[in-house]
Amino acid sequence: MLFALCHRAEAEQSVKLPRIGLLISARPSIASPRIQALQRGLRDLGYVEGKNIILEYRYAEGNVESVSDLAADLVRRKVDIIVTDTSNATQAAKDATKLIPIVFTTANDPVGDGQVDSLARPGGNLTGLSILALDLNGKRLEILKEAFPSISRVGFLTGIGSATGEQRFRKAETQAKGLGLQLQYIGAKSGDDLENAFHTAKRAGVQALLAHPSTFVATNRARIIDLSIKNRLPVIYGSGDHAEAGALMSYGPDIVDNYRRAGTYVDKILKGAKPADLPVEQPIKFELVINLITAKQMGVIVPANVLARADRVIK
Repeated sequence: MLFALCHRAEAEQSVKLPRIGLLISARPSIASPRIQALQRGLRDLGYVEGKNIILEYRYAEGNVESVSDLAADLVRRKVDIIVTDTSNATQAAKDATKLIPIVFTTANDPVGDGQVDSLARPGGNLTGLSILALDLNGKRLEILKEAFPSISRVGFLTGIGSATGEQRFRKAETQAKGLGLQLQYIGAKSGDDLENAFHTAKRAGVQALLAHPSTFVATNRARIIDLSIKNRLPVIYGSGDHAEAGALMSYGPDIVDNYRRAGTYVDKILKGAKPADLPVEQPIKFELVINLITAKQMGVIVPANVLARADRVIK
């Protein structure tokens, strides 16, 4: 009996727990609510961190250059799955491995970016959830126009050096023309360059900003919010957590819910499913969030009809 008990204990200790690598472009403070949602989604499916699953966290903290090194490190450690937070992180993981399954949580345009063959049949080792960034920029411009009817020129705020950012600007430019708006490209090389970017926007006659969903915007969120209040320049973001952090308004999918749903992909892959056969899912929850505290600080009034449309109003 003693031999049997010892053998059983040794067997339990030798059980290999699945290891999930989390490749996060943003800082831990920004990513925390989203990571908690992923953990919650995994718990709902019976996975308890440290008990029957291991999560390995890698944070680039906004340093785009380091994402590739972190992806390579996860590959060297032979994790079972890599979960990514941005298109940059997804591309870095894709470049690092053709074998380890990759689950993306907030893909802007996975087909257009060449990360999957199609939404229905991804075809490779990647799958996950999209945030429809390209399509929703038009909706964000529409909300800005409705909230501030007198505006005619809007700035498209993004990080300089992103080819995809420039492509998305061109599509948003077409959408803006349909609303009678002129779209001005406002790029910044780094967080330290944002003040100059805002000065450029003001000199160009920009009356509001569209902060395109990106690693750059998420990483520099606090600085952008501070400068928008200082310059009294309304900014609309792509997800509610930005409005919660002090941005004037946001419209887009519930990003936190995307992370919770990503747990389902992890579960299916651990049970034998192949990413190539798991369709990319679109967002199912969208929300308009308006921060009236910020509106008061900026000295702007959000019309009653726009407030009535809001899913959440922060007072």
